[in-house]
Amino acid sequence: MAGSRLLRRDTLKMFAGAVAARSQGQSSSPAAPTKFQLACMTLPYANFPLERALQGIASAGYRHVAWGTTHQNSPGRKESVIATDAPAAEAKRLAEHCRSMGLEPVMMFSEIYVAAPESVRVHTRRIEQAASAGMPFVLTFGAVQAGQHEPWIRNLKELGPIARGAGVTIVIKQHGGNTATGADCARIVSEVSDDGVKICYDAGNVLDYKHDDPIADIQTCWKEIRAFAIKDHRNTPKSEDCGPGFGEIDHYKLLAPVMKTSLTMPLAFENIFEPLVFRPTDPRGVVALARRGREFIESVLAGLQQA
Repeated sequence: MAGSRLLRRDTLKMFAGAVAARSQGQSSSPAAPTKFQLACMTLPYANFPLERALQGIASAGYRHVAWGTTHQNSPGRKESVIATDAPAAEAKRLAEHCRSMGLEPVMMFSEIYVAAPESVRVHTRRIEQAASAGMPFVLTFGAVQAGQHEPWIRNLKELGPIARGAGVTIVIKQHGGNTATGADCARIVSEVSDDGVKICYDAGNVLDYKHDDPIADIQTCWKEIRAFAIKDHRNTPKSEDCGPGFGEIDHYKLLAPVMKTSLTMPLAFENIFEPLVFRPTDPRGVVALARRGREFIESVLAGLQQA
């Protein structure tokens, strides 16, 4: 009991500290509460057709959806949710279909690394697709390896104005190498210096790739975060990604810094699965885990909002 009181006290202190840091030096009214959009990626349903994924996400109680990356629409064949060379009108049609099912699209994967030779062309097409779909975010990544820093900055500097002009934001997430942490990504965002390029925070990857502490790390970059890829991680008894609440990350401490940003911020569920056991082969099992993940994060947010 004493341990739980201490944990709660630590979380409340962190929340209060984050609010104080935001208010410091500001004489105007404080930032409004963040409007969170709980979205399930279609990714957890990759082994099933896209249509079944959308049905499952809606039935799990979500009202927002993130596209990506591929689905088994026919036996033995994986297909992208939307091809990189598909016309923007195709993205608009898919978005309208999602809305007819009660799902608002908020994010899509670029499906290409930032430093890839065709990066600017493909990202530009993804931006066009997202804009046509009325979707605010394109998610991208790709570890910055030796010799790739300059292409990252050059490409993102070119893409930032294109994204802003279309009403879209490119968000980069942690993916190893020199993008293993939020602090790494914040340095890239600072160097690019364009509001069209921000961060999607992936706490699971931060803990996974180099065993960094996401709770300390998010304090270095929360001002640049515009979305989250919701994913937990365990290092024991073995290293494995998992759904929120199944891993070692304290989501109360993780989300406390971004509770009052005045932003609309998607929380896109990338991994909803239980660790150490086989994943469901029946889509109804995926639906149950998607619902559990949503309810867990809803409980976390409700607690922080009342803190």
